[in-house]
Amino acid sequence: MEEFRLAVGDNAPSLDLLNHEGNQFSLDALAGNKAIIYFFPAASSPGCTKEASDFNDNLAEIRAAGFELVGISPDPVSKLERFHENQELNFDLLSDTEMVAHKAWGSFGTKHLYGRIYKGVMRSTIVIDETGSVTKALYNVKATGHVQMLRRILGI
Repeated sequence: MEEFRLAVGDNAPSLDLLNHEGNQFSLDALAGNKAIIYFFPAASSPGCTKEASDFNDNLAEIRAAGFELVGISPDPVSKLERFHENQELNFDLLSDTEMVAHKAWGSFGTKHLYGRIYKGVMRSTIVIDETGSVTKALYNVKATGHVQMLRRILGI
């Protein structure tokens, strides 16, 4: 069975989650802006820490190119708050403990690890334009080198 994935031209699904500070965050907060929304499996894991740090290190250029940035994981707010503080991140992290956004955005599915097959978070990045339309949908990306690849694709 084919798993759901967003495609270029799709309208971005709604988002209504708590950020790392426990404040409500919805897709409306991004209205009128281009945005990069990336999904990651676990705050403070080595790969997710590397990816978040890479995004943070490139944030000035990302924003200068007109993009907002949001990270989403299944971690609870308290864990995201610690991760945000420890890594000195300058962008919102959203908590999706019920996996509602992950599933709606196609970032949850079958994974293969060391011969084991299971369901889980797919490291993925969705780019939307000012109208909320998907312009890039990248699934199963690698944590290392992902930000540089994304910058190349987006011309940043």
